[in-house]
Amino acid sequence: MDYLQIEGIKSLNGTIKISGAKNASLPLIAMTILAKNSVNIKNLPNVADIKTLLKLLSNLGAKCDFLEDRVVVDTATLTETKATYDIVKTMRASILVLGPILTRFGHCEVSLPGGCAIGQRPIDLHLKALEQMGAKIKIKAGYVQASAPNGLKGCNIIFDKITVTGTANIVMAAALATGKTTITNAAREPEVVQLCEILNASGVTIEGIGTAILTIYGTSQELINIKEFSIIPDRIEAGTYLCGGAITKSELTLENTKAEHLGAVIAKLEEMGSTFKITKNSITIYPSQVIKPVKIITQEYPGFPTDMQAQFLALATQADGTSIIEERLFENRFMHVSELQRMGAEISLNGNVATVSGKSQLSGADVMATDLRASSALVLAALVSEGTTNIHRIYHLDRGYDSLEQKLKGVGAKITRLKE
Repeated sequence: MDYLQIEGIKSLNGTIKISGAKNASLPLIAMTILAKNSVNIKNLPNVADIKTLLKLLSNLGAKCDFLEDRVVVDTATLTETKATYDIVKTMRASILVLGPILTRFGHCEVSLPGGCAIGQRPIDLHLKALEQMGAKIKIKAGYVQASAPNGLKGCNIIFDKITVTGTANIVMAAALATGKTTITNAAREPEVVQLCEILNASGVTIEGIGTAILTIYGTSQELINIKEFSIIPDRIEAGTYLCGGAITKSELTLENTKAEHLGAVIAKLEEMGSTFKITKNSITIYPSQVIKPVKIITQEYPGFPTDMQAQFLALATQADGTSIIEERLFENRFMHVSELQRMGAEISLNGNVATVSGKSQLSGADVMATDLRASSALVLAALVSEGTTNIHRIYHLDRGYDSLEQKLKGVGAKITRLKE
């Protein structure tokens, strides 16, 4: 098993190229199940979750050719409709194949999902919506068994709470349904927007893209022609490296990124003292020599993303004063706190609120990654710690960050991947 060894340093400097967004790539790969042609996807990140989903499609009979930062997926040969436990257990996003397989074939079996242990992320909203569209669903032996022998039917769906994967799943299910589907309280994340835009460009009329009300006009099970496209830049990867610049008080430039997807993150960094130069495809951070404390509440997009909470918590340990971070989306997403405390961070937890007392003098230690974003928080803390930090169980990190150690090395970090 691999681990990262990081020597704390004073500053970084240089340019980092941001990879394609993992959270956009996964639904877009699942979307190829709706295609009648082979689909060429560019700017794909080289991360474990992508490989897992491509393996799942291959197991279902699809042909997947992965070449560096692109993949060609041909689902014309797809024959199986059962997504088995051995694949799905490693990645929650595997549930994204449920909607497209069901709407194309009229039946499917998908194992109940796994992934990061950051709290309950139930799929009941997905299943309820599919039942409204006419599917018959039962849970048996750990599998979701769904059937719609006469195809899915358009209807009006109101999500009780905003769900990103639920929105993506139902949008894909509605794409080949018969009639009009309206989704109210839909997720507005850029990753959902890109999915809708590509489906819209492929012959599935979708109204309200980027809003909380989506209307999808289905093709009545007619497969669609999907042209070549590029994945949007990863806003969470970009946000993580912006925090890296802020915590080390370094000037960093990020290329291949979209500042408009990072509004809440940039706003909070500005509150903490950083300034920015922003162009169409790049962001340069100029950090303050004094990091100010901050108050953060995680919310659905366009609010502050839960996927950036851990990184900002690490940054807050270096602020001059007390920061308050409230996690409203996932009840178990403070598992990194105990590891940061091992490094000397002063953090107290009260339910879903973390109080961070800065500035803490962090020291290198042996720590353990508990989930994907917690891993990056430990990396950020290690960059400003005295001595050596060893971060174990970095398979979590590899699920979502493309070439993290090489990118950080390129801007001066002392970071090495080693074997246990």
